[in-house]
Amino acid sequence: MSDRAVQDTVIRALADAPYRASREWRALALTDPTRFERFARFLARHFYHERLVHFFKYSRALARVTGRRPEAVLTSGGFDALLPTAVLGSRATARAVAALAVDHVQPAGARQSISYLGDLLQYEQAMMVVEAGPRVWRDAGKGERGREEGVAPELVEGTVLLDLAYDLPAVLPRLLQPWTEVPQAPPQHVKLLVARSPHGRVTVARADTAVASVVALADGRKTLPELAREAGFSSDDLEATLASLADLGAVRFATGS
Repeated sequence: MSDRAVQDTVIRALADAPYRASREWRALALTDPTRFERFARFLARHFYHERLVHFFKYSRALARVTGRRPEAVLTSGGFDALLPTAVLGSRATARAVAALAVDHVQPAGARQSISYLGDLLQYEQAMMVVEAGPRVWRDAGKGERGREEGVAPELVEGTVLLDLAYDLPAVLPRLLQPWTEVPQAPPQHVKLLVARSPHGRVTVARADTAVASVVALADGRKTLPELAREAGFSSDDLEATLASLADLGAVRFATGS
């Protein structure tokens, strides 16, 4: 193996617990397995500490009421149980860690003083999961054909449409400001689209009926005329909606559709 290959293999082993347990990795005998595993678990806690602090920052702001900080789950038995299967940066591991945080932050009775806590945790969990997964590090200039009539738009994997009972965007900025009484969110039905660009930028946008319809129907098989007909849109309205969703990273027009 070249020096670069050794480096890449070690990095993969640090991030990928199933690979560390594989016969392929063990056969290389590059390091002391006990010390290496200890360091890999240290990195995993550090990696998910940063993500929990960032994506669950509103729950952290409410800790003086709930008594629960999301990152506390990283020292729990539940997180320890995840480590043998954890792959840093994967959507599956992000979903599992976020679920631990949600269960931890939502103790019995917390919703009595924070009516929108369930919606908030659903939102924070979606943000953390959507951000995870593979991404494009370098543009190759291929893979998109544009909005041609025969091309079928498809929803990008990981895109989430949240159906909430409270207007979270109205309260989120206030949670991060000084407050003595818990800021309240207006009880109002809100749909939020959470999407990620190929390069990893996560965006949240309010979704109207048009956006919700396209998200539900864009399956990679329906052409633009078929999609317009089923959604009840004019061609111009559909083009405008698809353009906005494509800019967010929620839909794509893949080669070979």
